[in-house]
Amino acid sequence: MSRSPSTTTPTPVLVDGWLAELGLEPHERVERAGITSWDLRLDGLRRFDIQLTLILDPALGLIVWVHFAPPIMDSYRRSYRKLLHWNDDYPFVKFSLAADERPILTTELPPAMVTRDELGFAIARLLTICDQLLEESAGWLWIGGRMPDHGDRIGRNAALFARYADRLAELAEPAQE
Repeated sequence: MSRSPSTTTPTPVLVDGWLAELGLEPHERVERAGITSWDLRLDGLRRFDIQLTLILDPALGLIVWVHFAPPIMDSYRRSYRKLLHWNDDYPFVKFSLAADERPILTTELPPAMVTRDELGFAIARLLTICDQLLEESAGWLWIGGRMPDHGDRIGRNAALFARYADRLAELAEPAQE
């Protein structure tokens, strides 16, 4: 898997093909004013049904945007501090708040780095971070912070994690607050 810059300008058709090759199926694709977005529902290894949006502007690059949790309803000061600590703990990703106070997790790929494998790795990396922060974010995700019992459920994106396992090793140690 090459990490060298791409010489091909990313296009929506290329991204469609890469998603298919990665075994990821968007449930919606929208094109407006030269910008294309794809909405996906993916699984981590521990956290399931994560909403993720890809936004491609061929001239600017590709944003991978995870809808990390519903709008924050608890102590804003504590929540902001948590997001800021996570920004320090996880390089090359950004935790922030959407206009509706919903925590989001994003990473950006400049046009020269938008390749199938960089896209796949970026998605796998964000899903891995969601898994690692599952307990710390449970209060935002579920009433009373009680995680649902998923029984023996296995995530539907295991092949994605296997494909990038060597590069995901950087996240093997959970972040420390």
